[in-house]
Amino acid sequence: MARKSTKENKNIYQQTRENLDLTREEASQLLETMAPERIEKIENERAMPHPDEVLLMAEKYKQPNLCNYYCANQCPIGQQYVPEVKIKDLSQIVLEMLASLNVMQKKKERLIEITVDGKISGDELEDFIFIQEELERISIAIETLQLWSERMLATGAIDPELYRAHKRKA
Repeated sequence: MARKSTKENKNIYQQTRENLDLTREEASQLLETMAPERIEKIENERAMPHPDEVLLMAEKYKQPNLCNYYCANQCPIGQQYVPEVKIKDLSQIVLEMLASLNVMQKKKERLIEITVDGKISGDELEDFIFIQEELERISIAIETLQLWSERMLATGAIDPELYRAHKRKA
């Protein structure tokens, strides 16, 4: 069994590796193209991971959330455009999405009123911002569901072949 680090504030890459009970050497063997020294530098934040390294860790560790974390927190472009998504239980994801969709159903007419002239006036701005924020919550719920699905596929909780077969039909 891997020896657990006593370091506080471990980054997500170290936490993920340790949760799998892998030493850096074992992780290096699993990752094939990353030396233990490179893993150590990334985990101790002496080096930033490259996108291809994050993709590899996400795949081999079966943790697709590493990609979202990297994009939302470490990629300069992603920091501006990609919200960080936290994996939740499926029921929580669905309930949050349905709550936001219900709000939007009620605000649909107001959105039409606001946007019909192609301008957002001062008296419309507050409602427009509220609607924008609700749409962002829906977008995050969709991203969360996608990440949940990817994790279930990676871990085998959802049969990947059956999933792909159904996706082709859709």
